Amino acid sequence: MRVLISADMEGATGVTFPDDCEPGHPRWEYNRQFLTSDVNAAIAGFAAAGADEILVNEAHADQRNLLLDRLDTRATLLIGTHKPLGMMEGIDREPDAVAFVGYHTGAGQPGVLAHTYLPNTITSVRVNGEPASEGLMNALLAAEYGVPVVLVTGDDLCCEDARSWAPTAAHAVVKTCVDRYSAICLPPEVSAARITEAAAKGLAERPAATGPATPPEGGYTYEVSFDAAHLAPAASYIPGVEQTSALTVCYTLPTMYEAIRCFRALTRVATSAVENCYG
Repeated sequence: MRVLISADMEGATGVTFPDDCEPGHPRWEYNRQFLTSDVNAAIAGFAAAGADEILVNEAHADQRNLLLDRLDTRATLLIGTHKPLGMMEGIDREPDAVAFVGYHTGAGQPGVLAHTYLPNTITSVRVNGEPASEGLMNALLAAEYGVPVVLVTGDDLCCEDARSWAPTAAHAVVKTCVDRYSAICLPPEVSAARITEAAAKGLAERPAATGPATPPEGGYTYEVSFDAAHLAPAASYIPGVEQTSALTVCYTLPTMYEAIRCFRALTRVATSAVENCYG
């Protein structure tokens, strides 16, 4: 039984403010222990449910946040930047299940540290007309590989959002959103117990394998909106990406594998066009 854990940080226990998860900041250094604790709690639950191979993929910022010397020894860690599949690196290694630990809601949605890939800059992402968080996109990619999502952890709004794109997964709420930068947080020991219980339940009750999902007819159409008018023209430099309004671009690709990689390229191009003061 092989499990892949995709570990983000904004949805981890105790994380509520940009400094809490900004690499290099003292608060980030402090909160790394809570991210590692959440991941270890998931590992414990999966091991209890029969997993004998657990790969943790670092999925936040430069993807070098987890504390390796504190990682549960029943898992291995895929750490480092420039991974071909980013947050979902390892999904092509034939896991039986995937977990999203420390996730959050998407750009323009309520939720603690809500965003999609970029902290600001992107104000909305829609996939085939539906608001798309990172979780939704990653779940669609997992489905394309035939891998079910069995666990989602994060704030209450993230877990509520996940019920639409991972309805059979177990959900562990580690904090309750007050606004984008504040939450009612559980102590790490309490959230760890919740995560362990949910992980064991999610893996034990995972759906029967049905094979890779077939992409919808017509593929996946992304609509991405920005907070400044110079960014849409910049994003349209990518072949196939068309500007549809002053702030929005659109593209369609036949598979989520292609669509999510194009989205990652789009975020890189947009980031390169952002200026310090005015964005």
